[in-house]
Order: sequence, then structure tokens, then C-alpha cells
Amino acid sequence: MQTVAAVTMVRDDAFFLKAWLRHYGEMFGRENCYVVNHGHGAEVATLAEGCNVIGIPGDPHKNFDVKRWGLLNNLVGGLRRYYRHVIVGDVDELVVRDPEAGGSLLDLLEGAPEGRVLTPLGLEVIHRIDIEQDEITGQIIGPRRHVRPAPHYSKPCIISAPVKIARGGHFTQADKLFTPDELYLLHLKFCDFGAYVGVMDHRNAVTDDLNASVKEASIGRHWFAASRGEDRAVFDDFAKLEMVNGFDMRPLRRKMQRTFKPRGDTGYYHFDRPDYGTQYILPDRFVGVI
Repeated sequence: MQTVAAVTMVRDDAFFLKAWLRHYGEMFGRENCYVVNHGHGAEVATLAEGCNVIGIPGDPHKNFDVKRWGLLNNLVGGLRRYYRHVIVGDVDELVVRDPEAGGSLLDLLEGAPEGRVLTPLGLEVIHRIDIEQDEITGQIIGPRRHVRPAPHYSKPCIISAPVKIARGGHFTQADKLFTPDELYLLHLKFCDFGAYVGVMDHRNAVTDDLNASVKEASIGRHWFAASRGEDRAVFDDFAKLEMVNGFDMRPLRRKMQRTFKPRGDTGYYHFDRPDYGTQYILPDRFVGVI
């Protein structure tokens, strides 16, 4: 069996797709990358050339996220018959291995046991527009070095067991939590102010076409213009987060382990996802990791 496949679904998010392709395509080989092209976008098809591109209709419809994760669940389940591990997530979420561990993410997965679900620690890359003036023209980590803990994005996204994934990818049916110290999920939504504005304009246009409420659409509230807020204020607030010296993420992982439990009677498992209100600077060893 092949070691690992990477799966995402995207609609027109060229900025993030380029980063996704650079990260996973170069590490795993594009032949092991699966891109669901929502809306048959020509730019997505061109950028993802050499990958397994699956085009689906882009007509506006309600229950968007329910349908999306139904498709991704079945795709992951099928690919698991051919790959030992499948990484699945949004196009702005990238799993990285701490360079201090030595070796790549692929090296880790080649030696990782099967029958597990791995949950990297979620860190949100934030653009400190008050001090980070450089544009992103290639690698993201370098021009951007600040992160904030994001338990909401500590997602069980490396799948090598027959489990169902909940809508949004936040929970699975796996009843044991494996969160290796060297694994992180970097969420890139806020990594660049200009990219954020462009992506949000597009997502607001999509939900306008739906003509549905947040509940009817079954999609994140942030896709709706009414919940967007003022863009620059969102980024200005990053400077107010408490700066933590060093880069010790062990307490955050211990918190995940201590609070891991069944999610009611849903069949899924979860852990507490507090708002830490803190930020860190990624050590030099992370420069160029994405």
C-alpha cells in the first residue's frame, strides 16, 4: 500500500491552494493528492495539474457543509483501502512536523502504526500587520512568524482507522486521542490581510447566492457578511494577544488529553477548546516549513 494521501475540497481559493499543493504535492507527490474542485473552476484545475482532480457542480445549495463532509467521508473511506494514512482537511489547513524532530511528515507516517487517528495541535498563523510588513511571495512561514493557539483547529485529520468524521472535521468516532508532540496543524486563514479580504469577499458572495440562514446552510457563520465584522479591526486585535515567551506546547496537549471524552451520545469524541488569548513566535527552525 502507498503510505499517505492528502485530500481537500476547494472553490477558487488560489492563494491557499498554491500553499497546499506546494506542501503536500512536493512531499507526497501530486499523484497522491486529491483535490475536489467545487464548481469545476478552471484555475483550480490548472494549478492542481498532476493531482487527482475531482470536479463537482458548484450550484448554490443549502446544507453545504453536511454534503461536503459526506463526500469527504466517503472519499477518505475509499482511499484508506489503498493508503495506510489519509490526511483530510480544508485547503487553508496544513499539517507540519516540527523540524526539531528530524525528518519530514512523510518520514513520520511511514513509521506510524495503522488503526489510529492522529490529532495535530492547532495553531493559527496570524498576520501582525503592525510589525510584519513583508508580502508573501512564496513560503508563508518567514514573512509570518506569529501564531495563536487554536484548539478549534486541533483536528483529528490523519486517518488510518475506519471512523466517521463529523461535519467540519472537528471530531471523529475514535475513542483514543493520539496527539504527537511533533505534529501541528497550521491554520492559514489569517496569515495575510490581503488574502483574507479576497477570500472573505468570495465566501460572502457564495452565501448571498444561497439565500439561506446560517442554520439552513449548515456552514460556518464566518461565511456570512453579517457576521464578518470590520476586516482591519480583526487584524489590529492580534497585537492585543498576550505574548508568551518560548514555544512549549506540552501544556496545551495535556489539556487536550485531560478533557478528552465522548461528545454526548453522538458517537463522537472531543476535548475542551478554550480561548487562550495568547500568541507565540515560531522558532527559527520553522522558517520555510510551509
